[in-house]
Amino acid sequence: MAGDQLRILLVGNGGREHTLAWKLSQSPKVEFIHVVPGNGGTAGTPKCKNVPTISQEDFLALVKYAKDNNVNFLVPGPEAPLVAGVTDYFAQHAPSIRVFGPSKAAAAMEGSKTFSKDFMLRHNIPTARHANFSDYEQARKHLDEVDYRVVIKADGLAAGKGVVLPETKAEGQKALKGIMLTKEFGDAGNAVVIEEFLEGEEISILSLSDGMSIVSLPPAQDHKRIGDGDTGPNTGGMGTYAPAPVATKEVLERIEREALKPTIDGMRQEGFPFRGCLFTGFMITKDGPRLLEYNVRFGDPESQSCLPLLRSDLAELMVACCEETLAEQTLLTSTQSACTVVVAAGGYPGSYAKGMPMTVEEPMQEGMHIFHAGTWVSSDGQLKTSGGRVIASTATGKTLREAVDRAYQGVSAIKFKGMQYRKDIAHRALK
Repeated sequence: MAGDQLRILLVGNGGREHTLAWKLSQSPKVEFIHVVPGNGGTAGTPKCKNVPTISQEDFLALVKYAKDNNVNFLVPGPEAPLVAGVTDYFAQHAPSIRVFGPSKAAAAMEGSKTFSKDFMLRHNIPTARHANFSDYEQARKHLDEVDYRVVIKADGLAAGKGVVLPETKAEGQKALKGIMLTKEFGDAGNAVVIEEFLEGEEISILSLSDGMSIVSLPPAQDHKRIGDGDTGPNTGGMGTYAPAPVATKEVLERIEREALKPTIDGMRQEGFPFRGCLFTGFMITKDGPRLLEYNVRFGDPESQSCLPLLRSDLAELMVACCEETLAEQTLLTSTQSACTVVVAAGGYPGSYAKGMPMTVEEPMQEGMHIFHAGTWVSSDGQLKTSGGRVIASTATGKTLREAVDRAYQGVSAIKFKGMQYRKDIAHRALK
C-alpha cells in the first residue's frame, strides 16, 4: 500500500472531520476523499465529496459503498463507530481496505471509563484516586464518605457531556441520581467513576501510534465550559490553543515516560495493540501530570488547532500506523502557535434551534481557516446550521497572542442568528 494512491472513506460530520479532510486533501498520496455524511465545509474541500445518504452507524452500507467506489483506506472520525467495532467489521468484510483506527477491544479505553481506570491501575499510570460503581446504593454511600471534592463520570459514551463537577455533596448526590437512576445519559450511566477532583491546568495530547511506537502533536488546551472565565455547564469544547505553555519540555517528557509509553506497551502486552490516534487528557498538578482519560480518536476542537501546526504528510503518517512503520517516520511541526474559537448555536449546550441560514466569508489571509462542524448546504445552495457547535475560526501566528487575535478576526466573518462564542480563549496562557 505504501506506493498506492489513497482513496479514502472518512466517517463523520463534525469540525474534526472537516479538519482531517482539509489536511488529508493536501497530501499528494491522496487521490480522493468520500465523507460520510460530511458537512457544509467538507462539501467545498478539494478532492472531497459528501455522501449524506449513508449513516455512519450502518457498517454494512459503509462496506458496500467502499467496495463500489474502489476505496482502499478508512478513517473513522468519531468515537461511536470505533467503540461499536467498525475496524473489526472492515477487517472481516473488506480485508483489503486499511483502517486508521483501533479495534473494538482497544476502543474500550474510551468506551468504558471503568475499564480504562482499571487499566491505569494495572500499569501504574499516575491518575486521580477513584472508585468504580455499577450499584447506585454503593455509589451513594461512597460519595457520602469521601473527604475530598469529586468528579463524577458516566462510564459509557455521552458525547463529551457525561462528566459532572459538583461543588457540594448535595450537588454530587443529585448528579449521581441523574446519571444512574434517571438515566440522563442513557445506558452510558449504567456504571460510574467517582474520582478525586484534581487542581491544576488541563492539557490534551494527540498521539499517533502503530501499536509499537508513538509520536505526538503539540499539546493543546481545551475550554470545556460554555461561558467566559470557565463558567456555566460543560460542552464538547468551545475553543483550543496549541502549544500550551504549561506543558513544558520536562512535563511532556514525564507524560511520555509515565503515561503514553506504558499505555501503548500495556495495550500490546494485554493483546489489544493500539493503532490510530490516542487522545489523552492530563491535569498538570503540583505533584506532576495526572492522566484524566483516554480517547481513541482525534480531539474536537483540539484537531482544529493541532493539525494546522503539522508539517508532515498526515496521510503518510496514517499509513505508517497501519503498517507498523511509524518508527521510520518523522513527525514535523511548526514553531508557530494556533488558536481555535468555536461558534455555537444560541441555547447550546441546552436546546437550540437548527436550520438557521448563515453566511461565512472565507478568510483570504494565509494561516486563517474556517472549519465547519454543525452545518449543511440546502438544495438551493444556502448554508444552514445543523448542530450545537456550528463552526470554528482557527488561525496560526508567530506568537500565541497573534494567533488568538487572528482567530477572533476570523469569527467576525461568521454570521447567523443567535450565535455565541467565548471571548477569552487562551486566557490562562495569555495572563
